[in-house]
Amino acid sequence: MIEQIVSWFYFPFLKKIIPYHTFRYAICGGANTVFDILLYAILYNFVFKKEDVVWGSIVISPYIAAFLIVFPITLFTGYWLMNNVAFHGSPLRGRTKMVRYFLVVCSNLAINYIGLKIFVEYFHFYPTPSKILVTVICTTVSYLSQKHFTFRHHAR
Repeated sequence: MIEQIVSWFYFPFLKKIIPYHTFRYAICGGANTVFDILLYAILYNFVFKKEDVVWGSIVISPYIAAFLIVFPITLFTGYWLMNNVAFHGSPLRGRTKMVRYFLVVCSNLAINYIGLKIFVEYFHFYPTPSKILVTVICTTVSYLSQKHFTFRHHAR
């Protein structure tokens, strides 16, 4: 059903601009990214109220705490969308795709964590715009990795 909705938005003039495969990725990735940023902003601003999170003897900054909660949620929604809508024709086995997706996600985890630390603590940017900047970087890395590694359509 989701693919039918995505197909409905793929207007004829888009065929000249962007391949359908890339369009599906953009829609799925865009929806998951919007979900990620909204959930992050809600947790950071309203749940943690921009205050450190104390868990026993561990103190976590609110922007990292929000990230740590949001990341696994959008990991699962992202995999489901990529596997079932964006790259649904991949001949690779499910376990292979899952392991590869996890590897790409681990690289995105590192980019997210390091990027947030750099933008917030060293450049003193606000956390939510920092998350948006880091997301743009991760999206680029993720698309190329998912297309050519995780869900590729042909053996090399």
